Amino acid sequence: MQRGSAKIFVPGRVCLFGEHTDWAGGYRRTNGALEKGYTLLTGTNQGVYANVRPHPTRLILRATLEDGTCEGPRELPMKPEVLLEEAQKGGFFSYAAGVAYQILTHYRVRGLEIDNYRTDLPVKKGLSSSAAICVLVARAFNRTYDLKMTTRGEMEYAYQGEITTPSRCGRMDQGCAYGNRPILMTFDGDRIDIEEIRVQKELFFVMVDLAAEKDTKEILKKLNQCYPFAENGMQRGVQEYLGPVSARITREAADALRRGDAEQIGALMREAQAGFDKYLQPACPSQLTAPVLHKVLGWRPIQQHIWGGKGVGSGGDGSAQLIVKDEESQQAVVDIIERDLGMTCLKLTLSPARGVRKAVIPAAGFGTRLFPATKALKKELFPIIDREGRAKPVILAIVEEALSAGVEEVAIVVQSRDRELFEEIFFTPPPVEHLNRLSKESNDYCQYMLDVGRRITLLTQDVQEGFGHAVFCAREWVGEEPFLLLLGDHLYTSDAEVSCARQLVDVYTRVGKSVIGLRATPEQEIQHFGCATGVWEEPNSVLTVTEIYEKPDPQYARERLRVEGVEDGFFLSVFGQYVLTPGIFEHLEEHISNNVREHGEFQLTSCLDGLRREEGMAGYMVRGDRFDIGMPEGYRRALIDFPYA
Repeated sequence: MQRGSAKIFVPGRVCLFGEHTDWAGGYRRTNGALEKGYTLLTGTNQGVYANVRPHPTRLILRATLEDGTCEGPRELPMKPEVLLEEAQKGGFFSYAAGVAYQILTHYRVRGLEIDNYRTDLPVKKGLSSSAAICVLVARAFNRTYDLKMTTRGEMEYAYQGEITTPSRCGRMDQGCAYGNRPILMTFDGDRIDIEEIRVQKELFFVMVDLAAEKDTKEILKKLNQCYPFAENGMQRGVQEYLGPVSARITREAADALRRGDAEQIGALMREAQAGFDKYLQPACPSQLTAPVLHKVLGWRPIQQHIWGGKGVGSGGDGSAQLIVKDEESQQAVVDIIERDLGMTCLKLTLSPARGVRKAVIPAAGFGTRLFPATKALKKELFPIIDREGRAKPVILAIVEEALSAGVEEVAIVVQSRDRELFEEIFFTPPPVEHLNRLSKESNDYCQYMLDVGRRITLLTQDVQEGFGHAVFCAREWVGEEPFLLLLGDHLYTSDAEVSCARQLVDVYTRVGKSVIGLRATPEQEIQHFGCATGVWEEPNSVLTVTEIYEKPDPQYARERLRVEGVEDGFFLSVFGQYVLTPGIFEHLEEHISNNVREHGEFQLTSCLDGLRREEGMAGYMVRGDRFDIGMPEGYRRALIDFPYA
């Protein structure tokens, strides 16, 4: 399916540890005695930015370089032989042509227009600027034509596209597809495994452009001569360092990264650089002696601020990376190097995944399934009896569910004309004459509701364009944080010691990616819900989601949505609770700006599937029950069962 325009950002990537082990591990195809390659990567804060849109017949690229100058627009017809010829010429445009050639070889797509309107990523400094362009093009085709590639798929097409050009990049370069998340890549012949690393504490780095030159092709030529079988002591040394030595250092660095142990990472950087000098420098001394790199690493004024440092990329006098002691030291090191050595620096900060501080509750629907009752009263304000026997509006019970998960702030998305109704509940005390007639317990509860109200923000959905549109209305309020999403017409009861929402937040804290609540649902009911399928990570508990589909018919579900271990005749439907990363808003924006509707409205489910492909997603079998009070039978059941659940 062809879609409209999209905005895309792809960062550069930094190889923190394990340079050259991607191609060295690839030689296990020939020599199985070699060690696997282990590489620890992360994205930079800089990268390439682009607006992309479909074109009926041509590939068009307008590029903005780091210095602000523009190249192009260049354009080619979407014909394989033309794209291949252009790719083999080399140069900036060849990367786009190479990826387009690979995509066109495997998919039925038309053209693409790419406006790379900004680039703040230094080129030829070991930060994979060419790979970022390749990933950008692969992602642009994926988004524009809904090719349903995962991040891994985009990375693979970017790699195949780049090696179609004269560039002979390693397999690690396209790790920039994973954004600013640290990843551990393992290379075993043709097999690549990727593990995302979650850091526990902030870590601060400085990348230094050494303002010198190196010949990467010469470095790779000399080092590759040491494989697949060593013929002398020097070659055995290269294989030893790029094999067991680097593998140990990189795995230890991954563990230190998880712990947030900056001092240990610094020590491992020093060890890695010393080993690089000892074992690899003799293979290509003209390029790897690196006097400028060692001058920076040993510069006395910065030593009090750093834990350690090493070279970046292929080695030599390209770039250096330093891990510093704290944020203040990060700025101090930048100031010293730029002042004393006249070199340009980039800051890189790795942060732990943010906790879930905010919750969003859409409550702007018309309640058509409960007409004519909703002509008199919003369904979110219908009365419900809680476990203490207290009558309260449904929305208060849902807000309490959100607060039970540990969130600090709650946004309720409402229609403009309904603001006063919600303000009356959460922000306004009863009139004095009413208050005086209440019991002391009810007076105390009035104060409790006002206290809850201090944590609530009312957001407005001016036009009712669907669930996805309602969620999008919270974009500015949510900001760059993960958030809990609850339905405004669902009540929840837990079978565990903690609430359903708390269960989801706890799973998010463990897995570090978006989580959707799931429940087993009979086949005859699934056409009312979004459904998911995947592979169990924890049996009957946590699922790696491989597809999400909105309101499937039974035949589609039987063919595509079966999950091992789920009883025959049942499928996994969405429970009505989610913990989502802010990346969901990019997908919602694309659908809204390009008017991509389902059943006449902007839905959430297809955007969730896009988020899943880019970032990964977990499903969790919630230990509890839900009551859909947006339907008469669900409301009737809630009135009877909710107080006792």
